Amino acid sequence: MVTIGKGLTMHIVHWVLAVLLAVFYGYAGGKKVVQSREQLLPMMGWVDRTPMTVVRVIGVLELAGAAGLILPPLTGIAPWLATAAAAGLSLIQIGGITVHLSRGEAKVIGLNIALLAASVALIWL
Repeated sequence: MVTIGKGLTMHIVHWVLAVLLAVFYGYAGGKKVVQSREQLLPMMGWVDRTPMTVVRVIGVLELAGAAGLILPPLTGIAPWLATAAAAGLSLIQIGGITVHLSRGEAKVIGLNIALLAASVALIWL
C-alpha cells in the first residue's frame, strides 16, 4: 500500500473541488449569459422576477469565478486569486440562499448549501 502525505492529500482534494466547482459554474454561468429568460425558467425559477441584466451579470461572475479557481494556481500567476474566486462564489451562494428563502423555496437550497460548503472548503485549503 502506498501512503501519501497530508500535504499531497490536501492538494489533491483542492484540485478535485476546484475542477468540480469550475465545471459547475462554467456550465451554470454560461447558461445565464447566453440563454433567454424562457429557456432559463424551467431550471432557475428565480429569473421570473429578476432583470435579465442581473442574471447576465451573475453569469459573468460565475464564469470569472470558474476561471479564477483554475487558471491562477495552474499558471502560478497570482495564485491568491483562486482564494478570491472561491470567496466570490461563496458570496454568490449566500445570495442564492437568500433569494430562495425570500421566495419561500427553502426546500431547494440544498445545492446552494453544498456549493457554499465546497467553496468555503477551497478557501480553507
